[in-house]
Amino acid sequence: MADRILIDACVLYPTVMRAMVLGVAGRGLFEPVWSARILEEWARAAVKLGAQGEAQARGEIALVRAAWTGAERPAAPHVAQRLWLPDPNDIHVLATAVDASADAIMTLNAKDFPRGLLVEEGLSRVEPDSYLIGLLSQHDRQIVEVAEEVLADARRLSGEDWEMRALLKKARLPRLAKALTR
Repeated sequence: MADRILIDACVLYPTVMRAMVLGVAGRGLFEPVWSARILEEWARAAVKLGAQGEAQARGEIALVRAAWTGAERPAAPHVAQRLWLPDPNDIHVLATAVDASADAIMTLNAKDFPRGLLVEEGLSRVEPDSYLIGLLSQHDRQIVEVAEEVLADARRLSGEDWEMRALLKKARLPRLAKALTR
């Protein structure tokens, strides 16, 4: 049975990272979980790119919701009220993960999700790069296929002739970049 992993907004917002992570989920290698609030955080983060960035993010969010109809979980205030994290604004992430019986939280925000606190709730914390590297050893063909699709999309959408290693390094997936370009 595949892991059930709550994906934090900081993993969903960068396009290439999201494409790799969700591409792997789309191959059935893990089950993604998120909440409406996490998706809203993604949309609000895209405002940094201007009004067009937020509109594009909202369109992408609609596509993600359609592709993974069972991934979105309701808010869990009954769980949140008993939890503590260093940043109170992240408690909703932990509460959703606990309520969804997730195995892990995928985030880049290690300091706000201390491993000890997560273990108390039966969760682990994974970073996208490490998690994808772990899957690569068992599912190399599927990971390579996803990476090639992401690379082709990046080239098509940007008009630039990206190389795999540079694209994945820029997307904060340096170990995966190195492993796929040996």
